[in-house]
Amino acid sequence: MILIDSLPDPLIECDFENVYYPSEDSFLFLDHFRKSIKPTNFDGIDLQEVDAVLDMGTGTGIIAIFFQMLKSINKRFNPRIYASDILKESILCAKKNETRNNFTSQITFYQSDLFTNFPSNLKTSFNIITFNPPYLPSSEFIKHRKKIDYSWNGGLFGFELLLRFLKEAKLYLNLKKEHYIYYVSSSKTDLDILNKEIMKLGYRNEMLRKTHFFFEDICLHRLRRLRD
Repeated sequence: MILIDSLPDPLIECDFENVYYPSEDSFLFLDHFRKSIKPTNFDGIDLQEVDAVLDMGTGTGIIAIFFQMLKSINKRFNPRIYASDILKESILCAKKNETRNNFTSQITFYQSDLFTNFPSNLKTSFNIITFNPPYLPSSEFIKHRKKIDYSWNGGLFGFELLLRFLKEAKLYLNLKKEHYIYYVSSSKTDLDILNKEIMKLGYRNEMLRKTHFFFEDICLHRLRRLRD
């Protein structure tokens, strides 16, 4: 039996230059999940209460595939796994990696600008949503936008896209059960302002861990919806 805290990283390859390859921010998620998922609960949520999991901005699919790996070793954890990305190349890459890890056609993928292309029947469905958003402020020096910019450009202050996501995500959370949103942020943005904006949207924000990478701290957060 494979122990959860020793579960290996998914096998990931990427032949698309526009798709974000897993880095320290990606592994912050996986490291936390390895330490927080127990035989009977997910970060304090009963495993059997987790009906649906969404990995927004899936990129190579590493986080969604990690959840699928968890399903394969713990029968109490049996949610539907969904993954989405704005880029067609990301969806193609993630599907290839799903097959590479022997989970062909088990994850449901959507090419979508956040929740734009999600079917209405998925509203109020998700207990767990992960989002590794573009979290760096826009640069006035970059004039010619490329698709890879979707992976880092979070807006003028670095968190505009995250706030838009949180406004939309409240419609897709299952508020009748315990639920969490996990996301990452950068110290290059004003985290005090970000936290105030998150509170205005009705979420409780908790920083779980951080890592120093080059000239910034990358932080993993957990959100819970407090009100409608």
